[in-house]
Amino acid sequence: MPHDTATIRIEVPVLETGRLILREPRRTDWDAVRDFGMSERTSFIGGPFKEWQAWSTLLSPIGHWLIRGYGMWTVEEKSTGRVAGRIGVINHIDWPEPELGWQIFSGFEGKGLAYEGAVAARDHAQGEMGFAPLISQIHADNTRSRRLAERMGAVIESEGVVRDTPCLIYRHKAVPA
Repeated sequence: MPHDTATIRIEVPVLETGRLILREPRRTDWDAVRDFGMSERTSFIGGPFKEWQAWSTLLSPIGHWLIRGYGMWTVEEKSTGRVAGRIGVINHIDWPEPELGWQIFSGFEGKGLAYEGAVAARDHAQGEMGFAPLISQIHADNTRSRRLAERMGAVIESEGVVRDTPCLIYRHKAVPA
């Protein structure tokens, strides 16, 4: 058996929207994840990263699904099959509570894909997964993410700190059952 073949299996629900498939992270996502991770687009989440750090960001969502039972989905554009980003629910050891987060990769911004995917993830998390209304921790200068949270109906609940960096904590609205 090759050394890079997984032997542990986890079940990640697949979500579909009009233009997107939200699916499990895969080894074949590496090129897109590396390009994003090493770009300036990661400046609000601790990047740009070195290649080895970007590799860790490919692996981390897999472990999150395994340990927590939820995590970030890989966002795949239906029409092209290309990896457009990652969206999901994360709760790292130093997070105050589960967070709805999103990362849209270069070339896919400005098309409403983040909104479409984030709404699907939020609705699934609050419905099928049983989460209460989630937070999103957003750097005050990250205007695109702030606009997205507000477009989804989230409101600033408080100020917080994520890994020594101040942020705004948005609370998402409750989704009707």
